[in-house]
Amino acid sequence: MENRNVIRFAFAVGGFTMLSRVLGMVRDVLTAGLFGTSLEMSAFVVAFRIPNLFRALFGEGALSSAFIPVFMDSRRTEGEPAAWRLARRVVTLVGTFLLGVVTLGLIGISAALLWPGLGEKAAAVLPLARIMLPYVFFICMAALAMAVLNSYRLFSVSAFTPALLNITWILSILFIVPAVRGGASVQIRALAWTVFAAGAVQLAYQIPSLWRVGWRPGVDSDWRDPRVKQVFMLMGPSALGLAVNQVNVMVNSLIALRWVGDWAPSALFYAERLIYLPQGILATALGTVLLPVLSDFATQKKHAEMREAIHHGLRTLLFVMVPASVGLFVLAGPVVQMLFEQGTFNPRSTWLTARALSFYAPGLMVFCLAKVFVPAFYALQDTRTPVKIGLCAVTLNFTLNVVSALTLPEYWKHAGLAFSTVVSEGFNGLLLAVFLRRRLGPLGFRGILAGLGRALAAAAAMAATAYFAERTLTTWLYVYLPHKAAQIVGVPSAIALGVIVYFALARIFRFPELGFVFDALRNKKAKKAAAPAP
Repeated sequence: MENRNVIRFAFAVGGFTMLSRVLGMVRDVLTAGLFGTSLEMSAFVVAFRIPNLFRALFGEGALSSAFIPVFMDSRRTEGEPAAWRLARRVVTLVGTFLLGVVTLGLIGISAALLWPGLGEKAAAVLPLARIMLPYVFFICMAALAMAVLNSYRLFSVSAFTPALLNITWILSILFIVPAVRGGASVQIRALAWTVFAAGAVQLAYQIPSLWRVGWRPGVDSDWRDPRVKQVFMLMGPSALGLAVNQVNVMVNSLIALRWVGDWAPSALFYAERLIYLPQGILATALGTVLLPVLSDFATQKKHAEMREAIHHGLRTLLFVMVPASVGLFVLAGPVVQMLFEQGTFNPRSTWLTARALSFYAPGLMVFCLAKVFVPAFYALQDTRTPVKIGLCAVTLNFTLNVVSALTLPEYWKHAGLAFSTVVSEGFNGLLLAVFLRRRLGPLGFRGILAGLGRALAAAAAMAATAYFAERTLTTWLYVYLPHKAAQIVGVPSAIALGVIVYFALARIFRFPELGFVFDALRNKKAKKAAAPAP
């Protein structure tokens, strides 16, 4: 029953996460039309990586993963007042640290901008980084608030919070940025100020829910509290464990801007955004739900239940991610053209982005591994193993990036950077699986691999259907409709046909993973039907 609840919660969170991803896609389509793959957009991408990296390291990654198990254990063993004292102390200390980081960063960037030999690319990146750096404080505080709400299983509020960035961004790109005079370099700064404002909105949105579960404002800097020390001791070595992907894409962007071309960071960014869309359906949601659930099991020493939840979650996740990965690989060009090719985003931008997407697409099958395995380690309060493996993965990614940038032909270098991320993430996920098996015992990898094989076979049939359907439909529609309209009708129709083929095969051959999904949905409906009338 708990496994059904995990998948059910994951689908609920996945709905809000998917909303955020869809809004994010809308924002990226609008941004692409305005800035394309220009130096200004690439500079914005590199500058935006900095607060995103801090969010992954100290917000949604290490801090949240260290805080949730200790906070839940404190609630269980010491009661609510003690747990809230712990939360206040952690918030006070983390907030003070982040304000210090932001202040020092602003001073450092301002000093760097006075350097007489500053290059064109650095001069484009640093002003944007200075504007967006305070977002670090807001987003990390918001991520800590999300962790508290997740520990109370109020997943929907925290899952909707990231959508507020996208909503604010969309409103700005529609009504504010185009009205700014002075060209793309000035308009991109207006967009950077939008990011700053969105951080404050994300934090403020969660305050009413925090109040309802028991939070009250206050300052308490008692770092000697053993529970506080436990949180920071867990957080310290785990700063890379959940953030391997963010570190890798940050490295990719820097190398792309320095050694590949002005267009490369933005082309990689648009490709990544298309990867994050299907990943948000279940992978991010499942990782969010698994941490508090696995923490409960770990506190009660229920290792068998932990193994079952991990096995169940991973099989369901791969069942969804495999067709998404194969589909994006096959239809990379048509999807990028349909979504982004307009305004400043020209056919050359489409070609460069689609090539990156083709090499990123296989990663959907491995990016999800850490979303399942890392929460299990943190639930066991083992942060050392993920960080050691993560450091190895980042080193591997950097090595492969340098090799790609130095050896591949000019317009293949960025594709090599994308594939380096896939390889290093796969290495990270597989090693996590091996070490977790040593901690918990057999995780049922034979069943997982069998499910993966079935999904790949069905996805191959799906891909063939979608590929030929897209070519046939769009060619026919070009006769009757404008090209963009033909793409908007033809590409989604081809994808829908492919999805029907995939799920029909799963139904015909009775894939157990399809049953997992249906069981979770039926359980959700049954709970709604059994709920008393208000």
